[in-house]
Amino acid sequence: MAFDTIVVGAGLWGSACARHLAEMGAKVALIGPKEPAQAATHTGVFGSHYDQARITRRLDRKQDWSRFAARSMARYGEIESASGTQFFHASGYLLAAPTQGGASDAMAENLAVAKREGVEHIALDSAGLKARFPFFGFPTGIAGLFEPGGGWINPRVHVIAEITVAQARGVTLLRTEAVGIEETVQGVVVRCADGQNVAADKVVVACGAFSKAEELLPEPLPLKVYARTTALLEIDAAETARLKDMPSVVYYFPDGKGDCYVLPPVSYPDGKTYLKLGGDPEDHELTDVAQMKDWFRSGGSAAVGEHLREVLLGMMPGLSYRSVSYQSCATSFTPRGNPLVYGQSDRIFVLAGGNGAGAKCADEMGRVAAVKLRRGDASAEGYETDFLP
Repeated sequence: MAFDTIVVGAGLWGSACARHLAEMGAKVALIGPKEPAQAATHTGVFGSHYDQARITRRLDRKQDWSRFAARSMARYGEIESASGTQFFHASGYLLAAPTQGGASDAMAENLAVAKREGVEHIALDSAGLKARFPFFGFPTGIAGLFEPGGGWINPRVHVIAEITVAQARGVTLLRTEAVGIEETVQGVVVRCADGQNVAADKVVVACGAFSKAEELLPEPLPLKVYARTTALLEIDAAETARLKDMPSVVYYFPDGKGDCYVLPPVSYPDGKTYLKLGGDPEDHELTDVAQMKDWFRSGGSAAVGEHLREVLLGMMPGLSYRSVSYQSCATSFTPRGNPLVYGQSDRIFVLAGGNGAGAKCADEMGRVAAVKLRRGDASAEGYETDFLP
């Protein structure tokens, strides 16, 4: 057998899983195509990590997700050092939410988890929020929890870092798309778009939304995949300097009818600096792979992008920007809101279900999958979830 394990999906979770498996002594193949040069004409699969900025934070409404993030964040420096790349930026993280009414439970639940998990944070009332971050214009009644150790990660670079270290540990990277998985008496065979057949004892499917593709898993995967649009507001050098102390933000609206997230100024590959935000007002489910591909090729919804622009200007009324553009993405949600790490057979395993919060804790999710694969159980890892659907 050429490999002990094949990891299908070379994104955030799959690359981390491959690295951890190799460091546990496994002989690993990691299969996944490169990011397409032109999304609009691409006919293959897509990854949701094709972006420059995602929020990272320990503050969370759920204890396990706080722990996933904390353990990943504790290893950021180690991964950066080993790979020679930087993907974490400690801008700080701000939760802004009402203290009364519709969305006040968000503040209460984050605070409870922060105290239970020992997450460093600074509580800010409405006046304190305005004094600390004068570029925001939150309405009266909005308070904040500021996490100094939070910030944002570059998901593209995070993947590069994981793959760099994985390859240094002996992982074989195959830049092709898996189109089918067959389980045999001897093991598994992964059929690839380039004609290769790759054999191993076991396989982990970590393809995000595209884990739902036919021919990959023996059982239907209980994921709901939703289309998401992000808006990018281009800002100039003067505005970038004015916002140099801006943290990453999650904001719960005072009427209880939704929330949004905003990233601080980030430089993109086109040489421009943007504020990125997301928070679709409605969920639009993508039920099959054809719909997912069409959505990624579309570049997002202009209507949702305009909604997001108005939301940001409401949050930051003094903001000066040059242009607005949009991107398409997708999020995968599980029945219980927990990640899925389980075997659908003795040889075929699933690693999926970021639930809109998976980027920051990718390294820990990869480690948990590696532990379950190599040791058969992850009950000693200190989590409440059993990682089952």
